[in-house]
Amino acid sequence: MGRMPSASPFTPLHFQLVLLRRMADHNPVLVERARHELGVSVAEMREANKRWQAMTRSPRARPAASRYRSVLGPPESVTPRRIGDLDCEAWQWPLPLWPDLRFEILLAPNGTVWNEWLVRAAGAQAPVLRTLADLTPWSCTVDEAARAFAPARPLEGTAPTRWGLTFTAPDAEGVRREVVAEFTWGLLQRTAVGGG
Repeated sequence: MGRMPSASPFTPLHFQLVLLRRMADHNPVLVERARHELGVSVAEMREANKRWQAMTRSPRARPAASRYRSVLGPPESVTPRRIGDLDCEAWQWPLPLWPDLRFEILLAPNGTVWNEWLVRAAGAQAPVLRTLADLTPWSCTVDEAARAFAPARPLEGTAPTRWGLTFTAPDAEGVRREVVAEFTWGLLQRTAVGGG
């Protein structure tokens, strides 16, 4: 890919590097494998993240929905959605690294983006989540884990793109354990397990 001049277009490839950069804190081996698959260096990943941060924090930054559209192109789907009392639109884009997932933003009626994460693509096979052993890094999304191990309680994330859930799940012997699951951009990164 080569060094990315600041005037060059910011593409879906670069956006995937931004997602990976945030995930590297939890899963450096998976991120390294994905980076090799994309054919980019660590420096290129850092540079993509630096440019993304500059785009989002600039005083002249365009609104988030416009920024995603300029980087990822027109959404693959735009779907009306009602969450609680809020009517919104879900915009989704495919990303080559995760063919069974879509990057989704939720837009409030005033155009504000109030959520941005990876979700399972319509028609893609959802993972079977029954026990702790099924909760491997990158195996499921926030909503899939919350449904599989209901009732799950949300936890405050350590950064804007991070979420947490706590729930109980059976181990290999069927003993129910307290689990804290951490997600980055909506994708499971790691779990911590308490006693029975």
